[in-house]
Amino acid sequence: MTATKSFNVQLTPISCKLEENRERMEQILGDCHDLSILPWQYGPDMSRSAVSFYFDTIVMNKQVNYMKSVLQDMVFHEVGPGTEVTTESIIHFFEQKGVNAQSAELVSNLDAAVNRVLDGYVVILYDGWNKALCFPATGVETRQISEPVNEAVVQGPRESTVENLKKNIALLRIRLKSAKLKLVTLEGGGETRTTIAYLYLKGVIHEELLAEFKRRIVRVKELDIMETSYIEELIQDSLYSPFPQYRITERPDVAVASLIDGKIVVLSQGSGSMLICPGLFVEMLQASEDYYQRTLGATLIRWVRIVAFFLALTLPSIYIALTTFHPEMIPTVLLLAILDAREGIPFPAFVEALIMEFFFELLREAGIRLPRPVGSAVSIVGALVIGEAAINAGIASPIMVVMVALTGIASFSIPQYNMAIALRIMRFPMMVMASFMGGFGILFGLLVILWHMMTLRTLGQQYISTMHWSGPQQLLNVFIRAPIQYLNRASHRKQGTGQTPQPNE
Repeated sequence: MTATKSFNVQLTPISCKLEENRERMEQILGDCHDLSILPWQYGPDMSRSAVSFYFDTIVMNKQVNYMKSVLQDMVFHEVGPGTEVTTESIIHFFEQKGVNAQSAELVSNLDAAVNRVLDGYVVILYDGWNKALCFPATGVETRQISEPVNEAVVQGPRESTVENLKKNIALLRIRLKSAKLKLVTLEGGGETRTTIAYLYLKGVIHEELLAEFKRRIVRVKELDIMETSYIEELIQDSLYSPFPQYRITERPDVAVASLIDGKIVVLSQGSGSMLICPGLFVEMLQASEDYYQRTLGATLIRWVRIVAFFLALTLPSIYIALTTFHPEMIPTVLLLAILDAREGIPFPAFVEALIMEFFFELLREAGIRLPRPVGSAVSIVGALVIGEAAINAGIASPIMVVMVALTGIASFSIPQYNMAIALRIMRFPMMVMASFMGGFGILFGLLVILWHMMTLRTLGQQYISTMHWSGPQQLLNVFIRAPIQYLNRASHRKQGTGQTPQPNE
């Protein structure tokens, strides 16, 4: 992301001379073949002049004539050229906020007029008036609301956010009909001037948390913002930590649940995902479907994810440590099977695991980048063919292929893709530690990771704060999926005492 300055003309007031304003607008917006400039004549003897500016590539509602709408607001009939309308009557009508057919905005400087044209407005300048009329007319086609791609569920809502900011906000407001829900919008910097919005529940969110977020979010005014991931990087506490410090979701139900828990939800125009601030470690292992299944089943699946987290992080390292430093810990029958499988392999266990992990990551990336109809087939066939070929060529043992496959499957079970990427990053240092110090290296690596997580902050809060022991109730909704009625009672108790319900309590 490159830091660029916004294009700002020094604030220039709109002149009362139409030709002067038109010349300036054409100078700023020149060399754009999709810029439409329409001159108008109106008033007694058609002696009054006006000019409309808009980009016909983003103004799709061309059947609406906004100049005609202005004239019809001035007269008592709906037909005719409006020759009785004067500039003075238009000025008086709109400056006194008369009721007009189309919602209009008045701007008094040339910068705002240019920005409105770039935003997809129709801007009309009048001779003898030092203000411009701006009508919202954006009509760019966007992706329709469909099922989530990255957070599919068997049971539960199937609505997903899209790249239209207003539609995404509407999806949240439909689900959360509360006067406490507050919305703040601001404009990003650079050349994109992306519209950014964040929502929170007043009276539920901690004021200190909100103040800290507001202090950080002002950084978006300095840089181009293309997606919510840019905002995540701008406001996070630790830039070089492998752990994601905020959750990314495309599900409105997840965002609404986070708002009720006292979180902040950030959206941006042109992005199909939402940012939930802050994001705690335990939430990265939870899925929205946990709350649409029965308690026992959801708890079991949650424990499976916890086991998968440790498998994805340490399974290759454990294999390297056991076969290299601690063969006495392996049962004799299994040890003989491993020795028989590794007979003829020219590489030590660490190099063998490194080669297989590299090719597995390569296949996973290829499956993502290939076209969808062939991506899954190529990744599956490639894994089978390469695995079998590696075994026959004596490059890898069958047990190593199994270990790498189990590690990949475990990482696929992590609900948050960002957390799965963090596991992929940390897996390789863990393998290096195991190859040098065996089990002690794995233990040392886990202690370093735990120390890092305990010192990590997200919006100033501890990353694993909910894992600190403060009573049996702290375990509810962390290691098990607590019953819905308990969660509702806990939330009401917190709100009734004036305290904010903490996430995962």
